[in-house]
Amino acid sequence: MKRSLKDIRIGTMIKANAVDPVSYVKQILPLGFESIQPFFWQTLANVDVVRLAGELREAIDDKDILISAVAMFGNPLETAAIDQQTLLGWEKLIDNAHLFGTDIVSGFTGRVRGKPLVESLPRFKEIWGPLAMRAEDKGVRIAFENCAMDGNWATGDWNIAHNPDAWELMFNEVPAANLGLEWEPCHQLAYLIDPLPQIRKWADRIFHVHGKDATIRWDVIKEHGIFGKHPFVQMRTPGFGETDWSRVISELRLAGFKGAIDIEGWHDPVYRDELEMTGQLRALNHLKECRGGTNFIANPV
Repeated sequence: MKRSLKDIRIGTMIKANAVDPVSYVKQILPLGFESIQPFFWQTLANVDVVRLAGELREAIDDKDILISAVAMFGNPLETAAIDQQTLLGWEKLIDNAHLFGTDIVSGFTGRVRGKPLVESLPRFKEIWGPLAMRAEDKGVRIAFENCAMDGNWATGDWNIAHNPDAWELMFNEVPAANLGLEWEPCHQLAYLIDPLPQIRKWADRIFHVHGKDATIRWDVIKEHGIFGKHPFVQMRTPGFGETDWSRVISELRLAGFKGAIDIEGWHDPVYRDELEMTGQLRALNHLKECRGGTNFIANPV
Protein backbone atom coordinates (compact mmCIF):
# COMPACT_ATOMS: atom_id res chain seq x y z
CA MET A 1 0.00 0.00 0.00
CA LYS A 2 1.47 3.33 -1.08
CA ARG A 3 1.68 5.84 1.76
CA SER A 4 2.05 9.61 1.83
CA LEU A 5 2.75 12.12 4.59
CA LYS A 6 -0.45 13.91 3.65
CA ASP A 7 -2.59 10.81 4.04
CA ILE A 8 -3.22 12.73 7.27
CA ARG A 9 -3.48 16.46 6.71
CA ILE A 10 -3.20 19.09 9.42
CA GLY A 11 -5.66 21.95 9.14
CA THR A 12 -8.03 24.18 11.06
CA MET A 13 -11.70 24.94 11.57
CA ILE A 14 -13.35 28.01 10.03
CA LYS A 15 -16.41 29.83 11.40
CA ALA A 16 -18.62 29.68 8.32
CA ASN A 17 -21.23 32.10 9.63
CA ALA A 18 -18.66 34.66 10.75
CA VAL A 19 -18.65 38.10 9.15
CA ASP A 20 -16.33 37.15 6.27
CA PRO A 21 -15.07 33.55 6.36
CA VAL A 22 -13.55 33.80 2.87
CA SER A 23 -11.36 36.75 3.88
CA TYR A 24 -10.30 34.82 6.99
CA VAL A 25 -9.27 31.84 4.87
CA LYS A 26 -7.28 34.04 2.50
CA GLN A 27 -5.39 35.56 5.45
CA ILE A 28 -4.38 32.21 6.95
CA LEU A 29 -3.42 30.48 3.69
CA PRO A 30 0.27 31.47 3.93
CA LEU A 31 0.58 29.94 7.42
CA GLY A 32 0.76 26.34 6.21
CA PHE A 33 -2.63 24.81 6.98
CA GLU A 34 -3.30 21.83 4.70
CA SER A 35 -7.07 21.58 5.17
CA ILE A 36 -10.01 23.61 6.43
CA GLN A 37 -13.33 22.66 7.97
CA PRO A 38 -16.05 25.31 7.68
CA PHE A 39 -18.62 24.98 10.50
CA PHE A 40 -21.96 26.50 11.43
CA TRP A 41 -23.39 27.00 14.92
CA GLN A 42 -27.05 25.91 15.18
CA THR A 43 -28.19 27.62 12.00
CA LEU A 44 -27.02 28.48 8.50
CA ALA A 45 -28.37 31.97 9.22
CA ASN A 46 -28.39 33.89 5.95
CA VAL A 47 -25.40 32.12 4.43
CA ASP A 48 -25.82 31.01 0.82
CA VAL A 49 -24.18 27.58 1.09
CA VAL A 50 -23.71 27.16 -2.66
CA ARG A 51 -22.08 30.57 -2.97
CA LEU A 52 -19.86 29.97 0.09
CA ALA A 53 -18.66 26.65 -1.31
CA GLY A 54 -17.68 28.30 -4.58
CA GLU A 55 -15.95 31.24 -2.91
CA LEU A 56 -13.96 29.02 -0.54
CA ARG A 57 -12.81 26.74 -3.33
CA GLU A 58 -11.86 29.78 -5.40
CA ALA A 59 -9.92 31.18 -2.42
CA ILE A 60 -7.80 28.05 -2.03
CA ASP A 61 -7.61 27.76 -5.83
CA ASP A 62 -4.69 25.57 -6.93
CA LYS A 63 -3.05 25.49 -3.51
CA ASP A 64 -2.56 22.09 -1.91
CA ILE A 65 -5.37 22.65 0.59
CA LEU A 66 -8.55 20.61 0.94
CA ILE A 67 -11.93 21.28 2.51
CA SER A 68 -11.92 18.21 4.73
CA ALA A 69 -15.47 18.41 6.07
CA VAL A 70 -18.34 20.81 6.72
CA ALA A 71 -20.12 20.92 10.06
CA MET A 72 -23.39 21.89 11.72
CA PHE A 73 -23.36 22.05 15.51
CA GLY A 74 -26.73 22.11 17.25
CA ASN A 75 -29.53 19.82 18.41
CA PRO A 76 -31.46 18.32 15.47
CA LEU A 77 -33.44 15.93 17.71
CA GLU A 78 -35.54 18.60 19.41
CA THR A 79 -38.37 20.65 17.91
CA ALA A 80 -37.84 24.27 18.97
CA ALA A 81 -37.41 26.73 16.11
CA ILE A 82 -33.62 26.87 16.46
CA ASP A 83 -33.43 23.06 16.53
CA GLN A 84 -35.48 22.82 13.35
CA GLN A 85 -33.02 25.24 11.77
CA THR A 86 -30.20 22.92 12.82
CA LEU A 87 -31.92 19.97 11.14
CA LEU A 88 -32.50 21.99 7.96
CA GLY A 89 -28.83 22.94 8.06
CA TRP A 90 -27.80 19.28 8.22
CA GLU A 91 -29.99 18.49 5.21
CA LYS A 92 -28.62 21.40 3.20
CA LEU A 93 -24.99 20.54 3.98
CA ILE A 94 -25.54 16.88 3.12
CA ASP A 95 -27.07 17.88 -0.21
CA ASN A 96 -24.27 20.33 -1.02
CA ALA A 97 -21.16 18.75 0.54
CA HIS A 98 -19.88 17.86 -2.93
CA LEU A 99 -19.72 21.55 -3.83
CA PHE A 100 -17.15 22.00 -1.07
CA GLY A 101 -15.20 19.05 -2.43
CA THR A 102 -15.80 16.90 0.65
CA ASP A 103 -17.78 13.77 1.49
CA ILE A 104 -18.01 14.42 5.27
CA VAL A 105 -20.65 16.38 7.18
CA SER A 106 -20.15 16.48 10.93
CA GLY A 107 -21.69 17.76 14.15
CA PHE A 108 -23.63 16.71 17.24
CA THR A 109 -26.26 13.98 17.24
CA GLY A 110 -28.64 16.10 19.28
CA ARG A 111 -30.40 14.89 22.38
CA VAL A 112 -33.83 14.82 24.03
CA ARG A 113 -33.19 17.55 26.58
CA GLY A 114 -32.96 16.77 30.25
CA LYS A 115 -33.50 13.04 29.85
CA PRO A 116 -31.21 10.03 30.41
CA LEU A 117 -29.13 9.29 27.35
CA VAL A 118 -30.96 6.07 26.40
CA GLU A 119 -34.25 7.96 26.13
CA SER A 120 -32.82 9.80 23.10
CA LEU A 121 -32.31 6.59 21.11
CA PRO A 122 -35.81 6.34 19.55
CA ARG A 123 -35.60 9.95 18.40
CA PHE A 124 -32.03 9.36 17.20
CA LYS A 125 -33.26 6.52 15.02
CA GLU A 126 -36.21 8.58 13.75
CA ILE A 127 -34.00 11.46 12.62
CA TRP A 128 -30.70 9.83 11.71
CA GLY A 129 -32.09 6.79 9.92
CA PRO A 130 -33.47 8.93 7.06
CA LEU A 131 -30.51 11.33 7.20
CA ALA A 132 -28.09 8.44 6.86
CA MET A 133 -29.96 7.22 3.78
CA ARG A 134 -30.08 10.74 2.36
CA ALA A 135 -26.33 11.03 2.89
CA GLU A 136 -25.65 7.62 1.37
CA ASP A 137 -27.52 8.64 -1.76
CA LYS A 138 -25.19 11.65 -2.01
CA GLY A 139 -22.01 9.69 -1.27
CA VAL A 140 -21.67 11.49 2.07
CA ARG A 141 -20.40 10.23 5.42
CA ILE A 142 -21.76 11.63 8.69
CA ALA A 143 -19.31 12.13 11.56
CA PHE A 144 -20.57 12.73 15.10
CA GLU A 145 -18.35 14.82 17.37
CA ASN A 146 -17.63 13.23 20.77
CA CYS A 147 -18.16 16.36 22.88
CA ALA A 148 -20.48 16.06 25.90
CA MET A 149 -21.40 19.78 25.88
CA ASP A 150 -21.66 19.58 29.70
CA GLY A 151 -24.00 16.60 29.48
CA ASN A 152 -23.57 13.14 30.94
CA TRP A 153 -25.37 9.79 30.91
CA ALA A 154 -28.18 11.05 33.14
CA THR A 155 -28.97 14.36 31.47
CA GLY A 156 -27.88 16.80 28.80
CA ASP A 157 -28.87 19.14 26.02
CA TRP A 158 -26.82 18.71 22.84
CA ASN A 159 -25.23 15.37 22.14
CA ILE A 160 -25.28 11.67 23.03
CA ALA A 161 -22.15 10.68 21.07
CA HIS A 162 -19.74 11.52 23.89
CA ASN A 163 -19.13 8.09 25.37
CA PRO A 164 -18.06 4.78 23.80
CA ASP A 165 -20.99 2.98 25.44
CA ALA A 166 -23.28 5.44 23.68
CA TRP A 167 -21.53 4.75 20.36
CA GLU A 168 -22.44 1.08 20.70
CA LEU A 169 -26.10 2.00 21.25
CA MET A 170 -26.22 4.57 18.44
CA PHE A 171 -24.69 2.39 15.77
CA ASN A 172 -26.95 -0.45 16.84
CA GLU A 173 -30.02 1.78 16.40
CA VAL A 174 -28.89 2.95 12.95
CA PRO A 175 -26.39 0.37 11.59
CA ALA A 176 -25.43 2.45 8.57
CA ALA A 177 -21.83 2.20 7.40
CA ASN A 178 -21.74 5.93 6.58
CA LEU A 179 -22.35 6.94 10.22
CA GLY A 180 -19.17 7.47 12.19
CA LEU A 181 -17.25 9.75 14.50
CA GLU A 182 -15.56 13.12 14.46
CA TRP A 183 -13.15 12.03 17.13
CA GLU A 184 -10.78 13.95 19.35
CA PRO A 185 -8.81 12.87 22.42
CA CYS A 186 -9.73 15.97 24.41
CA HIS A 187 -13.24 14.87 25.29
CA GLN A 188 -12.16 11.41 26.32
CA LEU A 189 -9.47 12.84 28.61
CA ALA A 190 -12.22 14.95 30.16
CA TYR A 191 -13.92 11.65 31.06
CA LEU A 192 -10.60 10.29 32.39
CA ILE A 193 -10.69 7.75 29.53
CA ASP A 194 -7.48 6.68 27.81
CA PRO A 195 -8.10 7.80 24.20
CA LEU A 196 -5.50 5.61 22.47
CA PRO A 197 -7.26 2.21 22.76
CA GLN A 198 -10.34 3.84 21.23
CA ILE A 199 -8.50 4.36 17.94
CA ARG A 200 -7.71 0.67 17.69
CA LYS A 201 -11.30 -0.34 18.51
CA TRP A 202 -13.20 2.33 16.59
CA ALA A 203 -10.88 3.02 13.64
CA ASP A 204 -13.44 2.06 11.00
CA ARG A 205 -15.86 4.62 12.47
CA ILE A 206 -13.40 7.52 12.75
CA PHE A 207 -14.05 9.68 9.68
CA HIS A 208 -12.59 13.00 10.85
CA VAL A 209 -10.37 14.15 13.73
CA HIS A 210 -10.35 17.41 15.63
CA GLY A 211 -7.06 18.80 16.89
CA LYS A 212 -7.99 19.67 20.44
CA ASP A 213 -6.25 18.63 23.63
CA ALA A 214 -6.79 18.74 27.37
CA THR A 215 -4.90 19.10 30.61
CA ILE A 216 -6.16 17.11 33.61
CA ARG A 217 -5.58 19.11 36.77
CA TRP A 218 -4.87 16.28 39.15
CA ASP A 219 -4.07 18.68 41.97
CA VAL A 220 -7.62 20.04 41.72
CA ILE A 221 -9.10 16.53 41.64
CA LYS A 222 -7.16 15.49 44.73
CA GLU A 223 -8.28 18.57 46.68
CA HIS A 224 -11.73 19.37 45.28
CA GLY A 225 -12.89 16.32 43.27
CA ILE A 226 -14.48 16.47 39.83
CA PHE A 227 -17.84 17.99 40.86
CA GLY A 228 -16.54 20.99 42.80
CA LYS A 229 -16.42 24.67 41.86
CA HIS A 230 -12.91 24.44 40.40
CA PRO A 231 -12.62 23.01 36.86
CA PHE A 232 -10.61 19.79 36.91
CA VAL A 233 -9.89 19.81 33.18
CA GLN A 234 -8.78 22.53 30.77
CA MET A 235 -9.37 22.45 27.02
CA ARG A 236 -6.01 23.05 25.30
CA THR A 237 -4.64 23.62 21.84
CA PRO A 238 -2.44 20.68 20.69
CA GLY A 239 1.10 21.18 21.88
CA PHE A 240 -0.03 22.61 25.21
CA GLY A 241 -1.98 19.62 26.57
CA GLU A 242 -1.34 16.04 27.65
CA THR A 243 -2.09 14.05 24.50
CA ASP A 244 0.79 12.18 22.89
CA TRP A 245 -0.04 13.20 19.33
CA SER A 246 2.82 11.14 17.91
CA ARG A 247 1.12 8.02 19.25
CA VAL A 248 -2.33 9.21 18.16
CA ILE A 249 -1.16 9.78 14.59
CA SER A 250 0.79 6.52 14.57
CA GLU A 251 -2.29 4.59 15.71
CA LEU A 252 -4.40 6.34 13.09
CA ARG A 253 -1.89 5.42 10.39
CA LEU A 254 -1.68 1.80 11.58
CA ALA A 255 -5.47 1.64 11.44
CA GLY A 256 -5.46 2.89 7.84
CA PHE A 257 -7.01 6.28 8.55
CA LYS A 258 -6.77 8.81 5.75
CA GLY A 259 -8.18 12.26 6.29
CA ALA A 260 -7.56 15.40 8.30
CA ILE A 261 -6.84 16.57 11.81
CA ASP A 262 -8.38 20.04 11.91
CA ILE A 263 -7.43 22.24 14.86
CA GLU A 264 -10.41 23.34 16.95
CA GLY A 265 -9.37 26.66 18.43
CA TRP A 266 -11.06 29.22 20.68
CA HIS A 267 -10.97 27.01 23.80
CA ASP A 268 -7.48 27.32 25.23
CA PRO A 269 -7.52 29.43 28.44
CA VAL A 270 -4.12 30.93 27.58
CA TYR A 271 -3.78 31.00 23.78
CA ARG A 272 -7.02 32.74 22.88
CA ASP A 273 -8.24 36.18 21.83
CA GLU A 274 -5.13 38.08 20.66
CA LEU A 275 -3.05 34.89 21.03
CA GLU A 276 -5.50 32.64 19.15
CA MET A 277 -3.58 32.30 15.90
CA THR A 278 -0.27 32.18 17.76
CA GLY A 279 -1.56 29.07 19.54
CA GLN A 280 -3.03 27.58 16.38
CA LEU A 281 0.22 27.99 14.48
CA ARG A 282 2.10 26.30 17.32
CA ALA A 283 -0.45 23.46 17.14
CA LEU A 284 -0.08 23.25 13.35
CA ASN A 285 3.68 22.86 13.56
CA HIS A 286 3.47 20.50 16.54
CA LEU A 287 1.02 18.18 14.79
CA LYS A 288 3.06 18.21 11.59
CA GLU A 289 6.14 17.23 13.56
CA CYS A 290 4.22 14.42 15.30
CA ARG A 291 3.11 13.26 11.86
CA GLY A 292 6.72 12.90 10.74
CA GLY A 293 7.54 16.41 9.62
CA THR A 294 6.59 18.34 6.52
CA ASN A 295 8.66 16.80 3.76
CA PHE A 296 8.41 13.38 2.20
CA ILE A 297 11.85 11.84 1.71
CA ALA A 298 12.03 9.11 -0.89
CA ASN A 299 13.92 5.96 0.09
CA PRO A 300 17.25 5.27 -1.63
CA VAL A 301 17.04 2.76 -4.46
